[in-house]
Amino acid sequence: MKKDSLVKKIFMECPLCDKIHEIEERKRIATTIIKGEVVDYEENYYFCQYSDEDENEFTVGRMEDRNLLNARNEYRRCHGLLTSDEIIEIRESYGLSQADFARLLGWGEATISRYESKAIQDDAYDNMLRIVKNDPLKAFELFQKNSDKFNNVKKVEIRERIIANLDMYGREYLKRQALESEYISFKGLSDANGNQELNIDKVESIIGYFAKRVNNLYKVKLMKMLWYSDALNYKFTGKSMTGLVYLHDAMGALPIGHYRIVDLENVNVEEEEGYEYTKYRFVPKENDDLSCLSAEDLEILDKVASKFKNFSAKDIVSYMHEERAYKETVDGEVIPYSLAGEIRTI
Repeated sequence: MKKDSLVKKIFMECPLCDKIHEIEERKRIATTIIKGEVVDYEENYYFCQYSDEDENEFTVGRMEDRNLLNARNEYRRCHGLLTSDEIIEIRESYGLSQADFARLLGWGEATISRYESKAIQDDAYDNMLRIVKNDPLKAFELFQKNSDKFNNVKKVEIRERIIANLDMYGREYLKRQALESEYISFKGLSDANGNQELNIDKVESIIGYFAKRVNNLYKVKLMKMLWYSDALNYKFTGKSMTGLVYLHDAMGALPIGHYRIVDLENVNVEEEEGYEYTKYRFVPKENDDLSCLSAEDLEILDKVASKFKNFSAKDIVSYMHEERAYKETVDGEVIPYSLAGEIRTI
């Protein structure tokens, strides 16, 4: 087990010493076995300073349930399965109870409840949940197929919610398709995309992450920060983070389809009319979805944000101009990641 850390202190009746006093809630990385595999997960527990050394820790029912859920969610992440929180998010996007969501999918009424609390779904169930998450049209098909399981009032409610999601999905889908169309020539792994196909979810999440950590984040600066994030990830792992392809431009590295990126539905941007052109200012959203970013991704993004948060657009462009990847390419040429991997230390 790794070193623990303090979460908070609370007054409660201690079951170890039978006194009411201040008790520390702590957390640490623990290890357990799930389906025959060793899993590391975050575990919370209470610590009593007045008990003897052999028995000074305890948990309560709700805490034990959460610890077990943390362990199962880590197993899910390791196997590319949706976590319980992600399943809840999908269900709530349709405004459905656990039982109603299960009925919509044609599953047993308790299935969703189990997946949100304790059971680990298999690949087939996970795939169906992902389809419904990404395609409200599929949800509408399932609703029509299973509508006899709902009363008339509930039918109207579900139908209206799915239609609202369809409208949102339509706008988002078209904007994603527009960006993906720019990358038709870069299908497959290559030096141009850093051995990583375009991942729009990550592009959106990274922009939201930077917007929260960098004040007055405008387009020129953001595009360079995206390149440094991808280049640094390539340097450490041999793969870019987003799969974006960058061109040599007078203002430094510029991703193909940059104007499509600004238009993505999940990118929060404000337009400001300048003297000669429109300026795009990226601002944080209240509930940015960062689930697609790993701890390693966030570590790299933090390095980039810390390095450039106080740089002006002119400063970061000048800094970029000194990179070998920029010096050894010409205007309009793709900047290969094999050169980007030689960036200066950030």
